Amino acid sequence: MADIVTRNTPTREDWLLQLADVITDPIELLQQLHLENHKELHEGAAARRLFPFRVPRAFVQRMEPGNPNDPLLRQILTSREEFLDVPGFSIDPLEEQRSVVPGLLHKYANRALLLVKGGCAVNCRYCFRRHFPYQDNQGTKGNWAAALEYIRLHPELNEIIFSGGDPLMAKDHELAELISRLEAIAHIKTLRIHTRLPVVIPARITPALCQRLADSRLKTVLITHINHANEIDRSFRESMAQLRRAQVVLLNQSVLLRGVNDNADTLAALSEALFAAGILPYYLHVLDKVQGAAHFMVPDDEARKIMRQLMTRVSGYLVPKLAREIGGERSKTLIDIGLRQQ
Repeated sequence: MADIVTRNTPTREDWLLQLADVITDPIELLQQLHLENHKELHEGAAARRLFPFRVPRAFVQRMEPGNPNDPLLRQILTSREEFLDVPGFSIDPLEEQRSVVPGLLHKYANRALLLVKGGCAVNCRYCFRRHFPYQDNQGTKGNWAAALEYIRLHPELNEIIFSGGDPLMAKDHELAELISRLEAIAHIKTLRIHTRLPVVIPARITPALCQRLADSRLKTVLITHINHANEIDRSFRESMAQLRRAQVVLLNQSVLLRGVNDNADTLAALSEALFAAGILPYYLHVLDKVQGAAHFMVPDDEARKIMRQLMTRVSGYLVPKLAREIGGERSKTLIDIGLRQQ
């Protein structure tokens, strides 16, 4: 495979510095965005004890100062509504907290999820794994070895999904080692990487990572997690171009979130921005019913209506599949919106 040409691309050290440059106090964030006088936003700060607050300044720079309804801010800011005990919402909505070995989830017949790292660059308040026992599923070499042995002994597996947390929290040399060990297992054909880190810190897509993926015998699919067009900027588009040159397939999954992207115009703008960055919309998930996130919920009937409207605004290949995940099911469950796609 020819070398991946990269010019003026950030170094590995750049992304690590940005990863460390974070705000962990919601009051500090409100002050930085000139929202310190919004009493209701201040009152939500106590929810940081339910789920730690973390957002890199690189992501904050894309938020609009003075706008309490900024769609990026709403995804990550603590809320007093997180304390509500809502029927039907639980700490393990997808029944994931029993791994086959520490850090490996074999949920579907032909693919398994390897929880490479437990941490994330940003803590999204709607995260379905906000209560996950990462302390029992740490991304250590010992756990990776046990997971790889399980994978080797299960020839029905042909695809491994790097998940987390965020798998790209691992350094390039760690990912390279994992990929090499997967390549040595003949029945593994595809590597899928689910990550939010590239849109939060685009510098995470390094030349070394791109080259390793380009050189792999595995077909690589990278699934970004982007919910609003405002998350996408020039540096992110440049990082995605590097991955495309490495022959990585780029897809996106979003979550339908109240007050963030719950209308057809916003979703159309997202699909167009993704396509401009070389990414195809893949899934639009209805909210997983995780305790502390009920205020983001969009009912199914409303979701269907939004999707029907979206189909009139963009081409069919830019319409993601509306889906939910049900604990114990062997695949995602598609939600019928009542119309044919064109």
